[in-house]
Amino acid sequence: MDSPTLVAALRRVVPAERVVDDPAVVESYLQDHAEWAEYGQAAAVVRPRSTAEVRDVVRFAVEHRIPVVPRGAGTGLSGGANAVDGCIMISFESMDSVLEIDRAERLAVVQPGVVNDDLRAACAEQGLWYPPDPASSPWSTIGGNVATNAGGLCCVKYGVTRDYVLALEVVTGRGEVVRLGRRTAKGVAGYDLCGLMVGSEGTLGVITEVTVRLRPRREPERTIAGYFDSVIAAGEAVSAVSASGVIPSALELVDRHCLEAVDAWKNMGLSTEANVVLLGRVDTPGHAGEEEARTILRCFEEAGATWAALSTDEHEAEALFDARRLAYPALERLGPVLTEDVCVPRALVPEMLARIEKAAARHDTLIANIAHAGDGNLHPLLITPIGDDAARLRAQAAFEDIIADAVELGGTVTGEHGIGLLKRGGLRREVSPEVLEMHRAIKNALDPHGILNPGKVFA
Repeated sequence: MDSPTLVAALRRVVPAERVVDDPAVVESYLQDHAEWAEYGQAAAVVRPRSTAEVRDVVRFAVEHRIPVVPRGAGTGLSGGANAVDGCIMISFESMDSVLEIDRAERLAVVQPGVVNDDLRAACAEQGLWYPPDPASSPWSTIGGNVATNAGGLCCVKYGVTRDYVLALEVVTGRGEVVRLGRRTAKGVAGYDLCGLMVGSEGTLGVITEVTVRLRPRREPERTIAGYFDSVIAAGEAVSAVSASGVIPSALELVDRHCLEAVDAWKNMGLSTEANVVLLGRVDTPGHAGEEEARTILRCFEEAGATWAALSTDEHEAEALFDARRLAYPALERLGPVLTEDVCVPRALVPEMLARIEKAAARHDTLIANIAHAGDGNLHPLLITPIGDDAARLRAQAAFEDIIADAVELGGTVTGEHGIGLLKRGGLRREVSPEVLEMHRAIKNALDPHGILNPGKVFA
């Protein structure tokens, strides 16, 4: 079916205004933020407003064997939402309602297009808290967060998206609407199909509604900042915090390259004072929280911090964490950024950081480092000059070396960004052929016609 015929047919399936085929508009939907991940040309973008419309689009796609690629805000970093040739892109920007917040049961029901920070704000009005907080939380959507099992700054203590998803409404690869999971605090009836969908990157079903677990609003946090001369010294401090038994509510690393980029953009002045900043937070109330903060401070000092202190200025503390969140967009101003997402055992963070530095030197590539250091999730950022193909090839070689090093250290090739397109080779490194076949068997069972986000996750 050629594109004009497909578009005309789609406009008979859902209201015509939901279907977009203007090439200039469609172009803006074709890829996420994954640098150098390939993408194709979509036949059309559909912006549904209800589960029924999503179901009808998927049934149409099944009937005509047309690929379907679900898309949230496009903030992903693995190519998981990239178009394939001839596909229908389903964008959830119009399904952006918080449908319910239940204070008694501590849960919320939302459509997939709800922005993470908007959900958090709505919960705060009810004295509740939704913990998952990816650095993209001001822009990323809950549907995308679920699709990639997103983490964030506070996941070192509170877990990742999967830990908060209670139930899902999903359109399957057969075009059926099913509800998975439950609203109760406990439940073990059958296989955990709801958990299976979390992190499946749109390859097993199209998510149309999400029920998430909430927590009571937490106490104000105490912030501990430390400046270090090297990422390895900062890594030693991370290992010391882990060994101390304290579980911080955040423990983030930002290196000099990131600090300089943020300073050049926002003039915050951080790079004049430190080569590496380590930011810790605790939210345990009362005297116990004070003791935890002092323990983290001591770990920083004993690991060789050139300066370390408990922050007494809430605005100053927020500015430091703002610098962490701004690091990625600040580096993008320097040139194309290829983002890693490896995770290693916490005790091996210093070793992994050392290996990243060696990969940078070996391949003559600028690699900046930010990290959810408290849970071993490192985000080396490989920056290349615009239009420099030789530098791009060197960066890609460094990217593969970092993946190999993470697996060799007993880690994983992705902690929260997903496999998408960029990590398909890494997945083959990490899991055995037998396990890959188990994954493919599940994919074939739930998407028998192979229309759901084809080519992603598995090569």
